[in-house]
Amino acid sequence: MADIAAGGLSREAALRIALAARSLPDIVLAGFVGALADRLGLPLSTEKLGSVTVADLQQVLKGGGAEQAFERSALEQAVRCLRGEEGVEADEPQIAEYAEGDMPESIRVAVASNSAENLDGHFGSCLRFLVYQVSRAEIRLIAARPTGQTDAAEDKNAARAELIGDCHVVCVQSIGGPAAAKVVRAGLHPLKFSEPRPARATLGKLQDALAVPPPWLAKIVGVAPATLARFAEGLDA
Repeated sequence: MADIAAGGLSREAALRIALAARSLPDIVLAGFVGALADRLGLPLSTEKLGSVTVADLQQVLKGGGAEQAFERSALEQAVRCLRGEEGVEADEPQIAEYAEGDMPESIRVAVASNSAENLDGHFGSCLRFLVYQVSRAEIRLIAARPTGQTDAAEDKNAARAELIGDCHVVCVQSIGGPAAAKVVRAGLHPLKFSEPRPARATLGKLQDALAVPPPWLAKIVGVAPATLARFAEGLDA
């Protein structure tokens, strides 16, 4: 897969990095990505990741501020992930075909994700947004949008909001106040969930709530933050 924009990540490269980070306990993903970029140079292509050695990774971890020493087995597993030798195919979500009008009375939800179909990302640092079309009858994953190209933008948060600007709701593990303001100005409404969780389980609860449609459902785009706040309370239970 071709890399996306100068300084950006392809979907496969982003997944390789996320899987490698999961092999290294307590690694901060954003710092890990930055240290890889310092070591390998931008863009972080699959070709560059494919050349990483254990010695390279040890230097990357020092550059990323890792304080603990990692076992050799963990380093080797992380290198295999970076090279694409382990786990990438299993972690790749299956995208379904979708055409506008396929799912009447549905809403579009972006999910901040670093791995598989999980809601486990922060708005400003997640590796991708999973985009779902959600109706009372169906939850359909229609896109996975890598965020690497937003890192080179003058306003990264605004660029991320634009990336998912066709959505009505964005579900994140965390989002700062300034970023949330940009999201709302872009016409999206953020929902925060403090703990990582499977994306579809969360969307299933939202789907159940649509059985008695609130006023915003008929308007689709005109979602009131107060209404969504009530949904968030129920979804995060």
